[in-house]
Parts: sequence; C-alpha cells; structure tokens
Amino acid sequence: MSVPTKIFFTKGVGRHREQLTSFELALRDAGIQKFNLVQVSSIFPPKCRVVKKEEGLELLSPGEIVYVVMSRCCSDEPRRLVAASVGCALPSDRSVYGYLSEHHAFGQNEKVAGDYAEDLAAAMLASTLGVEFDEDRSWDEKREVWKISGKIYRSFNITQSAVVKDEYTTVLAAAVLVL
Repeated sequence: MSVPTKIFFTKGVGRHREQLTSFELALRDAGIQKFNLVQVSSIFPPKCRVVKKEEGLELLSPGEIVYVVMSRCCSDEPRRLVAASVGCALPSDRSVYGYLSEHHAFGQNEKVAGDYAEDLAAAMLASTLGVEFDEDRSWDEKREVWKISGKIYRSFNITQSAVVKDEYTTVLAAAVLVL
C-alpha cells in the first residue's frame, strides 16, 4: 500500500508567448518542473505530515513519478486577473483523512480565491465528519461552527494570482505528496 507520509505546498507563475512554455515556467517557479506529475483527487492522507517545500524537494528525484493535487489557470487576455488555489482541511484526529480542494478562477485575487478553496476543503471535511452546518452561512460563521465541534483541527490554503500582460500567464498551486 502506498500512502504518502509527507506533503508540501508550493505555487508559481510563468509568462511566455507560448502557452505550454508559460506552464513550464510556472512549474519551475514552484520548483516541481523536474518530476513526472500525476494529478490525483483531493484526500489528505491520514497521519501525513506537512513539511516545508525544501524538505519535500530533497526527498524527491528528477524524473520521479510524483502525485499532486494541483490547480492551474492560464490566459493571454491582457489585464485579466487569474488565480489558482489549493485549500486544505485537517481533522483533529490525525488517523482520519482530511481534504484538499482545487479552485481556479478569473477575476479573483489571492485572498478571495484562497478563502474559497479553503472553504471547499473544510466543507467536504465537515460533511464527512458529520458536522452540521448551513452552506449559505458566511465563511467566518461556518469556521466558528467547525471550531466549536472540535473535529476540525485547522484549515489553510496556498494561492497564486497574477495579472496577464501581453503573453500567456499561467498560475498554479499544488499540494505535493511524498511517499
């Protein structure tokens, strides 16, 4: 059974006249360009430990197949705001899995996109843990309910946004799983 034991979070932005190259440059900016990335769904493994990006990168080798939960957004429309975010919600009981969420958007800054991704992850975790909440409540009101329940330890996000200039701009955010 291959269950990741560590995870790190990273983000990047790339700009180039070619769309694919802008994506490559965003991967370079995030530090994950030398791996064969496989996108997976949004489960934060039980007992997995969040490590710093530098520590996680040291555990990986060029060419290695690496699992990621990644969000990316790209445009070549001048003055367009692009954002990519990964939200994370961790349960208080570390033997239970948590959630990661991907969100990408046009016209949202880092705060708005990040809060949205974090809210998605926390809502998925809350529903799994049986914490009742009103979907229509504000993020702060839901967070208070989750905190009171004692079942959600914490939530956070990593988000990258950028304004498109006169070439393709790609933003990405990723949770990188380390076996």
